[in-house]
Amino acid sequence: MATYQINKGINKPIEFKGLKAQYIGYLAGGLVGLLILFAVMYITGLPVYVCIVMISALGGGLFYHVFRLSNKYGQYGLMKRTAKRYLPGYLKFNSRKLFTRLTR
Repeated sequence: MATYQINKGINKPIEFKGLKAQYIGYLAGGLVGLLILFAVMYITGLPVYVCIVMISALGGGLFYHVFRLSNKYGQYGLMKRTAKRYLPGYLKFNSRKLFTRLTR
């Protein structure tokens, strides 16, 4: 009789070292951007030490910012926040008074 392992990670968000969902992509895109920036700075003739120090500082800031967003908003929070910005003003309600005062 064969025994099979049950996959218990179904419907869970992708997580890598504390980063959740789309933040992994944001970090990867930022690192690719930093690599391209390093190549451009090196080709323009800046000293290598200056390039390394600048890219290290920007990379540290990138890591800090992405991890902070991941911890603050979670898996879908940042998408909800950006979607809320595109909601028209006449559809935004700050309280439920309008709905609680309705009579039939």
